Amino acid sequence: MCGIVGYIGSGEAAEFLLEGLSKLEYRGYDSAGIAVYDGSDVRVEKSVGRLAALRDKIREDMPKGSLGIGHTRWATHGRPSDSNAHPHTDCSGDFVIVHNGIIENYLGLKEDLIEKGHAFKSETDTEVVAHLLEEVYNGDFEASVREVLRRIEGSYSLVFMSKKHPDRLICTKQDNPLVIGLGEGENFVASDIPAIIARTRRTFIMNDGEVAVVRKDSIEITNRRGEPVTKKVFEVNWNAEAAEKGGYEHFMLKEIHEQPKAVRDTMSQRIAKDGSAIVMDELKWDAEFLNSFNKIYIVACGTAYHAGLVGKFYIEKLARIVVEVDVASEFRYRDPVVDENTLLIVVSQSGETSDTLAALKESKRLGAKTLAITNVVGSSIAREADQVLYTWAGPEIAVASTKAYTTQLVLMFMLALYMAEIKKTVKPERCRELISLLKKLPSQVSETLSDVEPIKTFAKHYGFNEDVFYIGRSLDYDVALEGALKLKEVSYIHAEAYAAGELKHGTLALIIEGVPVIALATQKSVYEKTLSNIKEVKARDAVVIGIAAEGDEELEKYVDHVMKVPETDELLIPLLTVVPLQLLAYYAAITRGCDVDKPRNLAKSVTVE
Repeated sequence: MCGIVGYIGSGEAAEFLLEGLSKLEYRGYDSAGIAVYDGSDVRVEKSVGRLAALRDKIREDMPKGSLGIGHTRWATHGRPSDSNAHPHTDCSGDFVIVHNGIIENYLGLKEDLIEKGHAFKSETDTEVVAHLLEEVYNGDFEASVREVLRRIEGSYSLVFMSKKHPDRLICTKQDNPLVIGLGEGENFVASDIPAIIARTRRTFIMNDGEVAVVRKDSIEITNRRGEPVTKKVFEVNWNAEAAEKGGYEHFMLKEIHEQPKAVRDTMSQRIAKDGSAIVMDELKWDAEFLNSFNKIYIVACGTAYHAGLVGKFYIEKLARIVVEVDVASEFRYRDPVVDENTLLIVVSQSGETSDTLAALKESKRLGAKTLAITNVVGSSIAREADQVLYTWAGPEIAVASTKAYTTQLVLMFMLALYMAEIKKTVKPERCRELISLLKKLPSQVSETLSDVEPIKTFAKHYGFNEDVFYIGRSLDYDVALEGALKLKEVSYIHAEAYAAGELKHGTLALIIEGVPVIALATQKSVYEKTLSNIKEVKARDAVVIGIAAEGDEELEKYVDHVMKVPETDELLIPLLTVVPLQLLAYYAAITRGCDVDKPRNLAKSVTVE
């Protein structure tokens, strides 16, 4: 998630833009820029790296003017660079924009605009919007913006500025946050409240599809059809620290609740419009390429390793290729059997994980083809790999990974289905069915997040236990591993996950009266066997919290409590079952008074062995 700021008034715009962007630095970014209208022209200044680099660049010659927009960028299209940084302009420099989100149909628009003579300076999807505005401009700024909005597809918050119309900013949003701050003789625009909280606490919270024309003394808000919208003033009563978290108590909780959007963004542009196929223009693989491999390795660390385990299941089940998953810190020290017939997939949220990067380099040395799945454009792993698939989760601030994991699962599933389409190992009707269910996931994750009270209750009852066990079979076991890791990371409770079928091979010795057992039972193919395992721990007087799909009435007969998630295909349900496990870990940590966002002894990105 990038940062947006805008100013119109009588003061110096640059002063507020830099101040506002500094309040959004916590969100993570790779470059920063501002554009200020000086009375005759728009001056654009931008720099890759931290905001301090931009400040140093303009310190001796600060842009002057009372109209401006600014941006901190988290790369999604195009590597971090000065040219890819926002704001972006059209050919003439008459129009300037900043943008958060993804323009899904930018490639087609760009090709059309190039044919019409437009010259692009960046690799971004965003620049298309500026050139499109130039192309459709008819003298009416607002009407031209509406025409642009009719032509673009995707998720976005956008702020438009024009030297032809220096008395206003125009802004709009779709699936990305945007707020307007109300001042006296000045008004502010921002992607999030922290940017404006030092200047005003009176705000309009923009809704999807609304268009605002912001002048220094007035704000007019309409819907897409141009009909007036009446907005209530939202008085911000948060302090600055709470504002950074969007009103949530911790970044971890905020990021858990950002998962529907993160999942939606990661899927965007990767599903054919008719829903018949997965589209991965980043790869453009064919059957000859896939058939050249006799093995795939998935290598990662921590939460990404757990995503890799689910990925193994997906690829083997759908594409019918042998997959081995390995912990990156062990991989290169065991003389792995890697050659030119090997495909190595490395998974890393940050793209800087030292052990994963080392495994990638060693595999390339041995002749393997390599694919990176990461969240950070331009990261070391992204640069080193032959090909890259990006999860578009946005920056993750909390040390304990949540939305990065779910987006990794989504991308793993889409990759497996893409491979299956090429190899023709999945029937077209089954492919359509899975894609249809995939598209429902964002709303189903939202539904899962809608009622957390039972989870809070479980956390209060069992949060002071020193041992918790997780059990499951098939994909449920893979998700159980991630659930146990989350609990250990943030609450410091000793938590272990076991394949439920292994209970009789020693684990039952640890099950005593009152010990909590989290039992996942969503895999229909092994459901009866999982029930049998649950009965075994109940017979030893464990307290069992079951996780099941809606409509499952059987599990309730054998457990003490049950948490349910929306029903979907058993391949996709891990994306839903992990959510209550994340919340359980979070609220257990709260119960115990732990520092949720910064667990002891842990770092966000492990860049040393």
